[in-house]
Amino acid sequence: MTGYLGLGSNEGDRRANLRAARAALERAGVSVTGASSVYETEPEGAVRDQPDFLNACLRIETDLPPEGLLELCKRVERELGREPGGPRHGPRPIDVDVLLLGDLEHRSERLSLPHPEVLSRRFVLAPLLELDPALALPDGTPLAPALERLQGQRVERAGAL
Repeated sequence: MTGYLGLGSNEGDRRANLRAARAALERAGVSVTGASSVYETEPEGAVRDQPDFLNACLRIETDLPPEGLLELCKRVERELGREPGGPRHGPRPIDVDVLLLGDLEHRSERLSLPHPEVLSRRFVLAPLLELDPALALPDGTPLAPALERLQGQRVERAGAL
């Protein structure tokens, strides 16, 4: 099944953290079939007083079910130094989010698919649409118009992953 993951880092060697997350996912059997550019972005959410993030998205192929993919992403985060807990949207060496997984809609205490903030985050939409300009939510809602509405969030291309 084709899925999309969001990567983010604003502590340590941010680009190396993104690359290490990609490598760890591949070692665990996730096939990365595409990687967006890296984007430098300002913090979003409640904690604004922190370093800028580097963000990217991966297009993947996996046989893992949604909860299994989430658990793998959380394991990769722990392996790369992210401590459980901490403030929501706070500084972190790595963040690996499951954004979309095929045409699945999934809801549990731990995971919602599609990711509930996909349409409100420019730092997610820009790299997602770089990978697939015609990408849509499982209900058919195209992502491109949402990106056009999010002009206030600073997202600058910063090279390759």
